Amino acid sequence: MTCRNIYPFVAIVGQDKMKQALYLNLVNPTLSGVLIRGEKGTAKSTAVRALADILPKIQVIKDCPFQLAPEDGVDVCRECFRLECREKRLGGEKVESMFRHIRVVELPVGATEDRVVGTLDLEHAIRRGQKRVEPGLLAAAHRGILYVDEVNLLDDHVVDVLLDAAAMGVNTIEREGISFSHPARFVLVGTMNPEEGELRPQLLDRFGLSVFVQGMADRNERVEVMERRAAFDEDPEGFAVRWSEESRRLAERIERARALYPRVSIDRQQLFAIADLCLEVGVDGHRADIITLKAAKALAALDGLDKVEERHVEAAAELALPHRVRRRPLMDMDDEAARVRALARKAP
Repeated sequence: MTCRNIYPFVAIVGQDKMKQALYLNLVNPTLSGVLIRGEKGTAKSTAVRALADILPKIQVIKDCPFQLAPEDGVDVCRECFRLECREKRLGGEKVESMFRHIRVVELPVGATEDRVVGTLDLEHAIRRGQKRVEPGLLAAAHRGILYVDEVNLLDDHVVDVLLDAAAMGVNTIEREGISFSHPARFVLVGTMNPEEGELRPQLLDRFGLSVFVQGMADRNERVEVMERRAAFDEDPEGFAVRWSEESRRLAERIERARALYPRVSIDRQQLFAIADLCLEVGVDGHRADIITLKAAKALAALDGLDKVEERHVEAAAELALPHRVRRRPLMDMDDEAARVRALARKAP
């Protein structure tokens, strides 16, 4: 499905590392998202919003505010305001479901905690003795992508909420002694300009992958950027149609990779290579090892292979490790990426 009002993802010139990191999170959402850093005007936001063009489909209960699948449990339904659906689910009846594309939900920098987490209708609770939940952005983002532009400028209390939800896969709404929880498993995608401030280390580590993007130095590519953007601005629908076939092929490639991923294997020697890399660059904990492993398998699946190769480990390490090196400011991560790349190529 092509979105006519959004610049097509496949029409973005260059920025291959950024595209690759986003593909990997579509193949395996447990990679925990990607942080895209770079100067202004380098297609960071354009790329994330354009993902709608190539996102896979999922099955959801029709109009469910919590994005539940038909096979999900009914605990969340007990406090849902959609009475007809709730009664059917609680009564064991089948409800209408549909297949739709994974959604990109945008979290504005100035969003309030209630807007992000959701809230409880206390008046309804007092008057009728029943909890009624008003879902927030975390409910809308469940099983989808939560996009935060200028993620480094988020208020601390919103960062704390995101950290809790990302760690637990659950969002809890609490107010005046009343509590309600619902699933909140999402791919977190953040964009930022490092010149505008650092990112809290706790949130930084929650991003599975990181990439740095910058303006292209090749004059031909810069001209191509101008020509494509001018063509899109003049005729968005026509421009999207011209790229629709390539968008379809990319979406199918991602779907095939998602299906293949569970069957991808990796040699134990390659696991030792990943461990050695993580020890060499000095990362804390074990999240980096696990993310590198998952990314390498996703890369193999994208290549249509059921076995990880050395090149997949190298590429995965370059995406998963630089932002996890101890006590390194964001502005120095490019040096770390080059160091990781060099070490990965020397690994046995």
